Amino acid sequence: MTQKLLVGTQAPDFALLDADGTKVSLSDYRGRNVIVYFYPKAATPGCTTEACDFRDNLASLQGNGYDVIGISPDGPEALAKFTGEFALTFPLLSDEDHKVALAYGAWGEKLVDGEIVEGIVRSTVVLDGEGTVQLAQYQVSAQGHVQALKEELGV
Repeated sequence: MTQKLLVGTQAPDFALLDADGTKVSLSDYRGRNVIVYFYPKAATPGCTTEACDFRDNLASLQGNGYDVIGISPDGPEALAKFTGEFALTFPLLSDEDHKVALAYGAWGEKLVDGEIVEGIVRSTVVLDGEGTVQLAQYQVSAQGHVQALKEELGV
């Protein structure tokens, strides 16, 4: 398991391609709170549930000053299909070499169908406008995560 981010520390900057192949950097969000969530694979049941929950709650999150970014090891083409298929209205970024997931502590061993595999550990990190970690949650459940996050953030 990689080193998890701690509240009060500076989050690593990143620059990744979105579903359109446009480079998006964490520094683009300076001055704004941002929820960065890591998910294993586009269009799988849990990841679809989580993405649609973020989509359905985006207005209230943004209304309370939070932007949302999703990051997975999927390539831009898979992200574009996922975005279109489920009308996702926030950026999904491609971390194909999982360097950002490693830097954020969202990559490691996990149990899948009774087998230990290495991959994305479903995680959410909330950053303030300076890129400081306000909240870091690891091994979250896709079901009900967004609602629990909103409650924790007071949204």
